[in-house]
Amino acid sequence: MAATSARTLKLLSVFGTGATLTAEQLATRLGASVRTVRRDIDTLRELGYEIEAVRGVGGGYRLGRATRLPPVVFDEDQAVAVAVALQTVPTLLSGIRENSARALTTLRQAMPARSRIHAEAFTVSAARNYWEFPAAPIDAEAIGVIGGAIHRRHVLRVDHTGEDGPTTLTLEPHHLVVWAARWYLVAYEPDTDRWRAMRVDRLAPRMPTGRTFDRRDVPHGDPAAFVMSTHDRGDTPAEWPCRGSALLALPAPVVARFAPGGSTVEHITDSSCRLTLGAWSWAGLAGLLLTFDAGITDIEPAELRQALRTLRTRIDEGLGHAM
Repeated sequence: MAATSARTLKLLSVFGTGATLTAEQLATRLGASVRTVRRDIDTLRELGYEIEAVRGVGGGYRLGRATRLPPVVFDEDQAVAVAVALQTVPTLLSGIRENSARALTTLRQAMPARSRIHAEAFTVSAARNYWEFPAAPIDAEAIGVIGGAIHRRHVLRVDHTGEDGPTTLTLEPHHLVVWAARWYLVAYEPDTDRWRAMRVDRLAPRMPTGRTFDRRDVPHGDPAAFVMSTHDRGDTPAEWPCRGSALLALPAPVVARFAPGGSTVEHITDSSCRLTLGAWSWAGLAGLLLTFDAGITDIEPAELRQALRTLRTRIDEGLGHAM
């Protein structure tokens, strides 16, 4: 009975992924016979789970949409993944710390002892690493509104705070991307006929429009790649003890992809751009500039130029001793 119950729970977990699988595929996953799988499916149906039989090409069995899953049907690896996610999500979303803590407690209480041991081994604390240049956590309610508009394909009206002050925009939202500990919305703006990558913390959603739109193909075919290669995505220089800029002999999309969070990239020509960034020391700032391995000119301020000269002297001395 114990083996049968464990197998049936595993079958329910497989169905919980939303996949449609044949009896043969299910048997392979469970390490059981097709006859045993069909018997376990009957057991789930008797327990009130709606297991649908899908006919035709690509058919098989799947969990009905109206089915309500039990609180926990996780294997050990899934339990670990959820436990880690619940502990780290407050670093990205504000107003969710208490809810995530309660959800983690509920999850652990509902787990079998073996899964609970695995999950509790991954008790983590998230702390800021100064190389991450993170933004403040985003309001969870705003993410919910924007995410809902993306899911329903509804036109979104937002108040956007930019360099020129607040403006009201009409957007077709397509994707939310978290990159460098910052939330970005990938959206098409019909009024200007262009794609935009926008910092979510600069957006305040208005009342839902209820108007639908058709999906479009995101530039580069990948929303994350689009965000990383967009230089005017709304970033602003982070507050640091030292801040400077330089003209780099690289295209803006290249620098935008590899520049640290908390920096800005300004398009100058197709082969050059201005990078503005900060660090905790002038030497650290100079070192960040050198990581781009490209020509550097028009360096500001004077403290940054002096830091680069000092680094050059130290490097020359080090190479001299090495010889």
